[in-house]
Amino acid sequence: MNKTAFAVISSALLLAACSKPAPPEEPVRAVKVMTVGVDSFNAGYEFAGEVKAQVESRLGFRIGGKIIRRQAELGQHVKAGQVLAQLDPQDYKLAADAARAQVAAAATQRDLAAADYKRYKELREQNFISGAELERRDTTLKAAQAQLEQAQSQLAVQGNQANYAVLVADVSGVVTAVEAEAGQVVSAGTPVLRIAADGPRDVVFSVPEDKVAAIKVGMPVKVRVWAQNNGLDGKVREVSASADPATRTYPVKVALSTQEPPVLGATVYVLPQGLGASGMQVMKLPTSALRQDGKASAVWVLDKATMTVKSQAIQIATADGNEAVVASGLEPGMQVVSAGVHVLSPGQKVTIYQQKVAVATAPPAQTAINPVAPAAAATLPVAAVPAAK
Repeated sequence: MNKTAFAVISSALLLAACSKPAPPEEPVRAVKVMTVGVDSFNAGYEFAGEVKAQVESRLGFRIGGKIIRRQAELGQHVKAGQVLAQLDPQDYKLAADAARAQVAAAATQRDLAAADYKRYKELREQNFISGAELERRDTTLKAAQAQLEQAQSQLAVQGNQANYAVLVADVSGVVTAVEAEAGQVVSAGTPVLRIAADGPRDVVFSVPEDKVAAIKVGMPVKVRVWAQNNGLDGKVREVSASADPATRTYPVKVALSTQEPPVLGATVYVLPQGLGASGMQVMKLPTSALRQDGKASAVWVLDKATMTVKSQAIQIATADGNEAVVASGLEPGMQVVSAGVHVLSPGQKVTIYQQKVAVATAPPAQTAINPVAPAAAATLPVAAVPAAK
């Protein structure tokens, strides 16, 4: 072989070694598909609420003092007129005794002025004194009578103060909060207990600012009790005119129409009727069919003629549970890949996934195991027995 032929063969071998191998063909993947159709939009606005009494009072003493006893406990049902708590009444009893003494002193002064007036009146009838002197005695009698009435009124006030040392329930209901304990010094009007009055119940929930205008007094409401999972009917009774300063939401009260309302403090879900778009016909897709294509949402649409997939951009309007409501980009009848969307590429060939059904087969019967004890016994060595001498 001459040098020229050797060089040609070497160059061919070198070029063959440097060339890249052909890329492998993409595998044909099995995918799940669904046909796009029109369905009813069942989503609505649901709010979490709490069951409360329509009338809830914070009770406190009308006077200040030290609490010496609290008879009511949290969660206890009390009746109207029942004693709830007591203050130390000693100072008020002493004040009542002082007022009683002032009444006695004022009565004595009044009696003395009345006797003087009577004596001077007799002297005036006999012309022993002037009319001006009699008028002075009449004025003194009237002033003594006024002081007596003032002392009597002061005694009545002090008597009431002593009675105010006992806190009683004004209505029958359930104690929902205890805000003071025995030994605590409270001022007049400080809340000690909170009582939810027996009677109708409300469901209280909060709505954001953009939804409060759509809620009107008298609007029907469906209430679902979380612990019982049953539905109750109610109507909006009150819509707050101002937002809560902390949450910036608007409290709404719903009156329940049932005779057996849920227990106080129960958690419920409130669904205002007519607030959502329930019943509207829309196209919905499971969230597993969605993918992100740049900044837009997209799905894979199956071309049944070529059994390939292509990317289709869509616009999502809102969510309905675990499904996405499609605003545009699809037409009813299209077939969309519903699972495995992240392993596909444009123009890739696919097959429709067919779920395999496992066939249950009976296990083969086990063969009996031959006993090995006799064979093992036969192979055991026999101990040597010494011969008798």
